[in-house]
Amino acid sequence: MLQRIQTIFLAIVIIGMGIFLAFPIWSKVAIAGGQSADLTALRLHHQINEVQSNDKPVYYFVVLAILTAAVAAYAIMQYKNRVLQSALCAVNSILMTVTMGLIIYFTFYQTAKLFDPQLAGKYDIGFFGLVGAMLANVFANRFIRKDEREVQQSKRFR
Repeated sequence: MLQRIQTIFLAIVIIGMGIFLAFPIWSKVAIAGGQSADLTALRLHHQINEVQSNDKPVYYFVVLAILTAAVAAYAIMQYKNRVLQSALCAVNSILMTVTMGLIIYFTFYQTAKLFDPQLAGKYDIGFFGLVGAMLANVFANRFIRKDEREVQQSKRFR
């Protein structure tokens, strides 16, 4: 039963995490234009001037994104066990919430100390890939629970 709607939503979770890994998550440019900061899934890059820059690796974003995509892929294959599939979606929700919390921490607390604390920066397509994956995960879990209710009702009618 791979043709069910929750399979499509779980595939969107995998695609969203791929977008999260492939594209920039957040960026900020100083008002004066001399400094900039970029957050990707691999690093936080702070360009101080034309010659100086700092890089802070953030590999745990990569680990969390790959783990989330792997759990979603495994959940797709567990279409016969809807209870396990729903539990895997709950695990994915936790993983994506942790990822979102770390991004918020980096964008508001780590980078505020770098330059222009009043300037917030802007979220890029990688961030919106994560948001889309979170929404798709919620919808997948909803349709999995709906299928389970229908199966339970059909057993009750027998």
